[in-house]
Amino acid sequence: MVLTAEDLTAIWLTLKLAGLVTLILLIACTPVAWWLARTQSIWKAPINAIVAMPLVLPPSVLGFYLLIMLAPQGQIGQLLQQLGISSLPFSFTGLVVASLLYSLPFVMQPLQNAFANIPNARLDAAATLGASPLDAFFTVVLPLAKSGFLSATVLGFAHTVGEFGVVLMIGGNIPGETKVISVQIYDHVEALQYDQAHALSILMLGFAFVVLCLLYLLQRKQMPQARSIE
Repeated sequence: MVLTAEDLTAIWLTLKLAGLVTLILLIACTPVAWWLARTQSIWKAPINAIVAMPLVLPPSVLGFYLLIMLAPQGQIGQLLQQLGISSLPFSFTGLVVASLLYSLPFVMQPLQNAFANIPNARLDAAATLGASPLDAFFTVVLPLAKSGFLSATVLGFAHTVGEFGVVLMIGGNIPGETKVISVQIYDHVEALQYDQAHALSILMLGFAFVVLCLLYLLQRKQMPQARSIE
């Protein structure tokens, strides 16, 4: 089983997509997750529902509506064209936008849970010592939520790597542009190239095993930390 040049290109494209999407989500989700963990606003429930929708929606449904909205005839597509931005479907940028949506809950929810487990007493103590809210966030909240950030990073990256339905709907299978590992495996199976499909699938199986091991190790380390916070 030898990987072809096209397989290696798909692997590199997948890693680039997953890395970029995970980084953007970590930056964008941190303030929102903090707000969701602390607020009692009536908007908390609907926002949580919107964030969690990719968990229950079939990927083809999410991909279909993204394709409709981002197409040149769609509302968002027309707005982007007026701003001088080219069509997003079947481009790497469109793939990033779609990936941000379907991987959103896998980053947001671990962060939100980590923030929710931080007791107010720690923040009150920091305020008593003269720390501003921003100082307290960087010196108290972020260290205590470290395991949540690690879990969010692992889950967000892994889910972006493994997604198929939304990727195929928005990105298609353009080699070097939008053809990621999951689509490459699908193409190999369609062409009856089972050895090549097997080689890539074995890589994905090994990747999934490593990711799950990392998650269980993180959870194991997180338990003593949670007890110490209490």
